[in-house]
Amino acid sequence: MPACQTRTGGRPEKHHRRDIIDAIRYVTDNACKWRALPADFPPYQTVFGFFSRWTRAGVFNRIRDELRRAIRLRAGRCPNPVAGVIDSQSVRAAATVTGRSRSFDAGKKVPGRKRHLVVDTFGLLMMVMVTAAGQPDRDAARELLARLRMLHPQLTLIWGDSAYTGTLVEWARRFLHLTLKIVTKRPGQTGFKVLARRWIVERSLSWLMNARRNVIDFERKPSHSEAHLTVVAITLMTRRLTRKRPPAWTRKPTPAPRAA
Repeated sequence: MPACQTRTGGRPEKHHRRDIIDAIRYVTDNACKWRALPADFPPYQTVFGFFSRWTRAGVFNRIRDELRRAIRLRAGRCPNPVAGVIDSQSVRAAATVTGRSRSFDAGKKVPGRKRHLVVDTFGLLMMVMVTAAGQPDRDAARELLARLRMLHPQLTLIWGDSAYTGTLVEWARRFLHLTLKIVTKRPGQTGFKVLARRWIVERSLSWLMNARRNVIDFERKPSHSEAHLTVVAITLMTRRLTRKRPPAWTRKPTPAPRAA
């Protein structure tokens, strides 16, 4: 809430909050520099200042959670999911990313950072965490699942791929009371095939990668990378809520008219 609308009062804001949000979405979608914002938007210092403060305050995360609840309620589901899917993605990092927040993923041969995320059964983002690319998925999953459990105590089941095998399954069951099920490939499977449950999070990753800012990690702070990913998820969910027609992939095909 702007300071001028509180009891203590304050100077009226010069720029409307909608303009600030549109500018943040523009940067996320087009991957331009903050200094390269078009003149139609507020000054880049103002936009980045709001982006940084909202990231620290967790504003984007709260908006994401409220939108996810609204979508689930509209679909006739419980607002708080009881199951989710976990996965990770390694992306290259720009020269602006230095220090301990970047490393080399020896498995995927990618120098940069790694994104760890959990989505619900609709593919809606529940939580995202950005680490150095060299951090093993099992180690990052311990912190991610612990944070997720604190915010979503109703969670009981998490699906994951073979990267989350080993002691993590027993650790999650014993300390977090979570059932971690591993979805593996079928015996003798070769090439790419859609696997149950795992394709949900893979689809969510492809949605997030449609924003150019997320193709390469440019952010010095991992929290800013997480914020850009969350902004994309917010944009997708607002479109789904305001859409007058259901998505094309949920509509039944119309039969072709018969010839006279």
